[in-house]
Amino acid sequence: MSSSTDTADTVAAFGAAAPVLSYSPVTLSVPGRPVDLQVRVSAPATGTGLPVVLLSHGHGGSNNLSSLNGYAPLANLWAAAGFAVVQPTHLSSRTLSRQLAGAPGAPLFWRSRAEDMSHILDRLDEVENTVPQLAGRLDHDRIAVAGHSLGGHTASLLLGARITDPDTGTEVDLSEPRIKAGVLLAAPGRGGDVLNGWMAGQVPFFHTTDFSTMTTPTLVVAGDKDDSSHFTDIGPDWHADPYHLAPAPKTLLTLFGAEHLLGGISGYDADETTDENPERVAALGHLTAAYLRTQLQPDPYAWQAACEALTTGTAPAGRVECK
Repeated sequence: MSSSTDTADTVAAFGAAAPVLSYSPVTLSVPGRPVDLQVRVSAPATGTGLPVVLLSHGHGGSNNLSSLNGYAPLANLWAAAGFAVVQPTHLSSRTLSRQLAGAPGAPLFWRSRAEDMSHILDRLDEVENTVPQLAGRLDHDRIAVAGHSLGGHTASLLLGARITDPDTGTEVDLSEPRIKAGVLLAAPGRGGDVLNGWMAGQVPFFHTTDFSTMTTPTLVVAGDKDDSSHFTDIGPDWHADPYHLAPAPKTLLTLFGAEHLLGGISGYDADETTDENPERVAALGHLTAAYLRTQLQPDPYAWQAACEALTTGTAPAGRVECK
């Protein structure tokens, strides 16, 4: 399947935004974690049986965008579409960098980031009951994970990708069977010899990424102008690797003209967004929501209908491929 998407048609294909409630922090004390795990929860003001999306932040230059306070453009769109969005502050967050300097796993805490999500699922009842007006409204059997950039690497591990621990040489399996679908946003691609940029030595855990075990249904989102030359010289195609190298079922959404922030998903008016485009962010939010609605089965036709509605646009925003 391959189709083009038009930004204006994408946004128009969805109804008006529903009111959203957002609550933070929900604080979870996790044994062995050097600081408490704090999360933000965003959800529609009404409705029950809400599917849950765990959203993993990236590792950008700002402080609070790489924490539970970031990614409001996506979190609000997904919550308005009927999802409960749970955003942890991972130990890699710049809000914690002074406190955790020199801690085991610093500065990127690749293993802890994935473990954070499992801790949240272990205590989802506690999270739900802590947030006012949320108790009894979540569907604990319909869980998805999404992540941007380094958060995409975190999400890929939870979806089944594996790496070799650079410290021990052992293969690591952090897959989370409670997660039924995923969305990877500008996620890192394959390792090996293609990791030849000046930053490649700072991410040894990227070098052994194996997508062949990532069997969970996943939407991979890549910008065709997202050239991460600090990691690799193969260009924007690197971010499509999780689609090409993982087994089906997988879907690839390539956004035309999009750079690493995909139009500005990490925060409203964020200075580091080099391709600011609110329409692109809205289209991305609506398309990913449609994908998740179909994968989690409240609406088995949402994704198909969204793609079909987007094939006649005059200014394509992207292209969809499936396998």
